[in-house]
Amino acid sequence: MVAFSSVRIVVDYRPALVERTGVGELVHELAAALGAPEGPLAPADALTLFTSSRRDRPSAGLAAAIGRAHVVDRRIPVRALTWAWHHLEWPPIERLAGACDVAVSPTPLLVPTRRAAQVVTINDLDFLAHPERTHAEMRRDYPRLVHAHTARADAVLVISEHTAREATRQLGLPAGRLHLCRPGAPVWAPEVIAARAGVGDRIILFLGTLEPRKNVGTLLDAYERLVDRHPGAPRLVLAGRVTPAAAAWVERAGRGRLTGRVDVRGYVSEAERRRLLAAAVVLVLPSHDEGFGIPVLEAMACEVPVVVSNRGALPEVAGDAGAIVEPEDVEAMADAMARLLDPAAAVPAIARGRVQAGRFTWAAAARAAYGACTAAVATRAARQG
Repeated sequence: MVAFSSVRIVVDYRPALVERTGVGELVHELAAALGAPEGPLAPADALTLFTSSRRDRPSAGLAAAIGRAHVVDRRIPVRALTWAWHHLEWPPIERLAGACDVAVSPTPLLVPTRRAAQVVTINDLDFLAHPERTHAEMRRDYPRLVHAHTARADAVLVISEHTAREATRQLGLPAGRLHLCRPGAPVWAPEVIAARAGVGDRIILFLGTLEPRKNVGTLLDAYERLVDRHPGAPRLVLAGRVTPAAAAWVERAGRGRLTGRVDVRGYVSEAERRRLLAAAVVLVLPSHDEGFGIPVLEAMACEVPVVVSNRGALPEVAGDAGAIVEPEDVEAMADAMARLLDPAAAVPAIARGRVQAGRFTWAAAARAAYGACTAAVATRAARQG
């Protein structure tokens, strides 16, 4: 392995620029852990966060919040730059963000470089099996390019063991090229737990984008059964960006037996997400597929019991703390929610959740990402001779 005195890392921070959901949350928290004083960066290393948008600007305090990071912000429309990167592999990141040794993409498609090493991130591969669930560049570009881009990458980050297995099965990537970089539990969980005593209105919570693979229709079916059996059950709150595909769910939430019982919030800020977790007695994530499932980890860390589907990485994340059901089993989902409304079942589930959440830290994720970056630089150096 080639030794280097310093590593200059550029991270494509664009997914975290506006709404930090899913990939955006991962990018922000991973950057924060990399740039933290106790993070893995060596004294001579450098971390640059690259942002680009025609109208949205990073917060004035972003660099200070991340720690050792330097922010480079360009006024290039997101879609235009993404199209140019995917279709032309131009402009190279060095032209936009300055000299670097490695560029980290938060997606499975490469950030173009002149000479710098390239790291990609596989969050999930649902877009290969179900392109109809996707939109924009994920539908247009990802299925066509993902095999070639991940094969050319100098290192590949995967966010769960499930995703690693799928990367090997579907893309043929050898395990030795994959670096497991699992998201960490939120550092703000103790504040949520402390705030719970002051919350009067308890809720059942769903957190995530309202899109087809999240299986919200089955959740509404199960919640309707729950209300039929337990009229005093808490309200159901659906918190997450509402996509056009969710129109039928939104309409259903406002009629029939669900009238006044289901609250569709749309995208919520981090502060509002914390308030919702403080009010939650159960979190339900019944997805058909998840590369990880950050809301489940957040809920367990905040002492909220979880119900998850037996799909993707959700059983891996929930461990023995979660009530695990088949995603289309309405009865089982309703029964699981009902059980966890009873303190006799909720208290031990909360205890198991605390233990399970403690197994995931952003510090470990930062070490894994840094290891992938240094390995990528060495691989690129060997290729270039």
